[in-house]
Amino acid sequence: MAAARSVLNRVRAYLRYRDTVTQLSRLSDRELADLGISRHEIRGLARH
Repeated sequence: MAAARSVLNRVRAYLRYRDTVTQLSRLSDRELADLGISRHEIRGLARH
């Protein structure tokens, strides 16, 4: 049971990561700059 829960937690974390990357990638460079984020930082920030 714990193994299944662990897998489910990893899948949920990946889906959150993917959604975050998608949402941030849709922003313009200007919008990202307003947030203090550069485009090359998106994946790293989404992991945290």
